[in-house]
Amino acid sequence: VQLQAFGGGLVQPGGSLRLSCAASGSFFSINRMGWYRQAPGKQRELVATISSDGTTDYADSVKGRFTISGDNAKNTVYLQMNSLKPEDTAVYYCSARVLITTALYVYWGQGTQVTVSS
Repeated sequence: VQLQAFGGGLVQPGGSLRLSCAASGSFFSINRMGWYRQAPGKQRELVATISSDGTTDYADSVKGRFTISGDNAKNTVYLQMNSLKPEDTAVYYCSARVLITTALYVYWGQGTQVTVSS
């Protein structure tokens, strides 16, 4: 299973970015996809997740500013990030929990840099 993320970059405070992540490979179904981030010197933290039934979960720090959505037909997850703040600067990682035969496995993408700076 491969996850490929796109959409990172440099943006000014208050700006917007949209990340996307597509899953490919051999699996029966995707149980959940999500975004995590890791800032320099900090641990990786959850940003947002979306389950196959559409249930979403967000970190308190991004509620009201970020929106996660998914396209099941394309095995793709999106993260719309609005009102970005300098503290949102981090490497953003896509994650997918997939069902292969009868077991769930978690996979990670390569990460995409998001920098919020004037």
